Amino acid sequence: MDASGHGVFKQLTRVLTERMLKHLRKWFVMHLFQQSRQRARLVSKDGRCNIEFGNVEAQSRLIFFVDIWTTVLDLKWRYKMTIFITAFLGSWFLFGLLWYVVAYVHKDLPEFHPSVNHTPCVENINGMTSAFLFSLETQVTIGYGFRCVTEKCATAIFLLICQSILGVIINSFMCGAILAKISRPKKRAKTITFSKNAVISKRGGKLCLLIRVANLRKSLLISSHIYGKLLKTTVTPEGETIILDQTNINFVVDAGNENLFFISPLTIYHIIDHNSPFFHMAAETLPQQDFELVVFLDGTVESTSATCQVRTSYVPEEVLWGYRFLPIVSKTKEGKYRVDFHNFSKTVEVETPHCAMCLYNEKDTRARIKRGYDNPNFILSEVNETDDTKM
Repeated sequence: MDASGHGVFKQLTRVLTERMLKHLRKWFVMHLFQQSRQRARLVSKDGRCNIEFGNVEAQSRLIFFVDIWTTVLDLKWRYKMTIFITAFLGSWFLFGLLWYVVAYVHKDLPEFHPSVNHTPCVENINGMTSAFLFSLETQVTIGYGFRCVTEKCATAIFLLICQSILGVIINSFMCGAILAKISRPKKRAKTITFSKNAVISKRGGKLCLLIRVANLRKSLLISSHIYGKLLKTTVTPEGETIILDQTNINFVVDAGNENLFFISPLTIYHIIDHNSPFFHMAAETLPQQDFELVVFLDGTVESTSATCQVRTSYVPEEVLWGYRFLPIVSKTKEGKYRVDFHNFSKTVEVETPHCAMCLYNEKDTRARIKRGYDNPNFILSEVNETDDTKM
């Protein structure tokens, strides 16, 4: 490559590097800006609650150990498995140490040089390792037959009974906790999904807030019930500021809000009328609002009869005014109904009133035009026409 070609190559490399740095700088600034504008939310999109408790008294913390079963179930898997392994290894080692003490006190160990006629408490325990192995074999009922308790030592028999009972308790508790953790309905809730955004548009001649929800499994949720809570900061007439003040939001489908036939995705809606907290909001003022809409879906799992709850939330940036959801259910040539989840959260812009008050004012105006009014003071009088023109 000659000098001119080398110079062009360096200049091209410099230009590409500057453009790349410019795009990276722009992306970094926009990313930080979006994070700074991100609203704090009580409930995340996947249903986790963003709340922490501070200054809890030590006596109140002890209540968690009183209800040890719920505490163990609520633990994360890494802590639960740590307790699982520690409980078994700890009990095996503890009873192994006790078996070693029994053998040591009864002088069964080889260092005491027992006589040929000596009957040990436990056959073939020669040290701490063999005592640990005997403890393991006893508690998990392996029973290899090489080490066994003799009838000459009441202490060993009592210790065997204690370890057997404690082993059954540990097995029952830990295996039950693992099974209950696996079968919790919280995992079933992961297969219930909500749309990424909520939309506001007309439905049946009324302005509605719509949300789409789908069941990803073919098994149904029995006795499903859906409702919502609007969380915002309010100030009472007495001047008290209430953070996370809750207002009920009624969601319905065409058949009501209870006992939903949840075989296919449903579009639930909230009618924005005079009693709705969204009534005084408009398309321009919605992004400036400070609220969080939390949606709940309660139901009973068909296969396990366990009750589960699914939660999600929407902040003002996630509520789209003047949009509706794309259709996702179609019928194939074979006569089957097909759900296309590619369009599950997709929306399309539609003509929508500027605000709920505008819609109702327009309806009232049209109703007044159609109505007629009687004037009781109106009197119809006949007038005789005369011809003043003479021929």
